[in-house]
Amino acid sequence: MDQEKPFTAQGLARAGDAAGLEALIARATRAGKGAPPVERWNPPFCGDLDMEIRADGTWFYLGTPIGRQALVRLFSTVLRKDEDGRTYLVTPVEKVGIRVEDAPFLAVEMAVTGTGDAQVLTFRTNVGDVVEAGPEHPLRFVPEAATGGLKPYLHVRGRLEALLARTVMYDLVEAGEEVEIEGRAMFAVRSRGTLFPIMPADELHRLSG
Repeated sequence: MDQEKPFTAQGLARAGDAAGLEALIARATRAGKGAPPVERWNPPFCGDLDMEIRADGTWFYLGTPIGRQALVRLFSTVLRKDEDGRTYLVTPVEKVGIRVEDAPFLAVEMAVTGTGDAQVLTFRTNVGDVVEAGPEHPLRFVPEAATGGLKPYLHVRGRLEALLARTVMYDLVEAGEEVEIEGRAMFAVRSRGTLFPIMPADELHRLSG
């Protein structure tokens, strides 16, 4: 059957537009058959693609924003960040590089269930991933020199992370608590039994003052 044949006549790096790229990826990954196992694929590198993911989560192809959310979600299923620190679109037969301004995903919603050690923080990304923070999906907080604040990230899959949107960060702070860690008062959040320190409590009080 046609959908079973690998595509070789036209590669990702030579797709003329977003529709052509969509067709290639859909055929290669058999869209709708579950998440593609991109971590197990080892195709050759076939060059860079003129695709960029901006810090606000907007995807651009050939300098134009990709307006179709379903198309963005399809592309997101074949994203992979390798040990070299670069992010790629990966299919069983080829790998192409793309540019990522910050994180490839944006966490746009958070829900809190349970309390205490049973508390779970569940996040939804702009491409439809639903992730529970915990040992397998840690939160990390990176100092931002320009603002003096912190940029929060959530591990999604592989080496890919989601930057928490500002409104989600506010929700995260609401779910936080002061705890003592190694003799110092820290502001932290917990999820699935794991404690994630955000910053020293006195620093939070200074910023809030």
